[in-house]
Amino acid sequence: MAVTPTGQGQTTRGRVLVTGGAGFIGVNLATMLADLGLATRCFDDFSTGRRDDAERASYDEIVEGDILDAAALAEAARGCTHVVHLAAQAGVPTSVADPVTDCELNVRGTLHALLAARDAGAQGFVLASSSAPLGEITPPAHEGLVPRPTSPYGASKLAGEAYCSAFAGSYGLPTVALRFSNVYGPYSYHKGSVVAAFCKAALAGEPLVVYGDGSQTRDFVFVEDLCRGIASAVTIGGTGLVAHLGSGTETTVLEVARQVSARAGDVPVDHRPVRAGDVTRSFSDISLARELFGYAPRVALAEGLDRTVAWFQESGA
Repeated sequence: MAVTPTGQGQTTRGRVLVTGGAGFIGVNLATMLADLGLATRCFDDFSTGRRDDAERASYDEIVEGDILDAAALAEAARGCTHVVHLAAQAGVPTSVADPVTDCELNVRGTLHALLAARDAGAQGFVLASSSAPLGEITPPAHEGLVPRPTSPYGASKLAGEAYCSAFAGSYGLPTVALRFSNVYGPYSYHKGSVVAAFCKAALAGEPLVVYGDGSQTRDFVFVEDLCRGIASAVTIGGTGLVAHLGSGTETTVLEVARQVSARAGDVPVDHRPVRAGDVTRSFSDISLARELFGYAPRVALAEGLDRTVAWFQESGA
């Protein structure tokens, strides 16, 4: 396990371990946590996240390690007051193709992170979850619905939520599971999500692939808004809570493809067959997060897409 100090300023309000901290959400989150006066420690195996992104972010320390290495994760959590567990297998199609690896990373990896937080005496644990545990529902997604996942990914995230509840009940570890909707924004080049996939295709001069007729809907939330919600969950906390984070707005995939195409030079759209495991409609009721954490998305889709497409173009990602 390699530990790299970054030279960032030290703080005394607390120390947050961010697993998967070199990834898309982690590098955006680090700055917000630092602005709150929290020291931060990145834990990542750099299989998808980039070390140079972590080094540019506001982390005080960078630890290279694997969430399936329980001892390394426990050592990384030592001295931390909070753990934000972002590291995961994050794709529905990947989980359908390889449900065993999905389970290993998302269930056993989450269990390792919870054990590390418990043994470190952490004051809080935040899990990155998803609306996928709910499966095919009539939206909006909300915390009162009975989960019925339709993909192995949804099942593994539901198991992670269940372990969070169990650790809150059995060990008194304050936990919050945040169900993210479709997150987009800068540094998402390694993501397979819709907006990132469209931006990468446009940059490569390839058509934007839409599965089915594009009438399926998603809740697209800009990464800055999501990270404000995560940071609030860290500082405010909770015990065994589940809350949805999104924009609260339903948008079709085809509309997003059209907007990205317009910003990237009228790139053509290529329609392909619907994928197994994909839900038809999805958006979130964010009223509980608003009540608990003061969560209030600020970035409208048009502005978020302007900033995201511009970032991809400028970075050449």
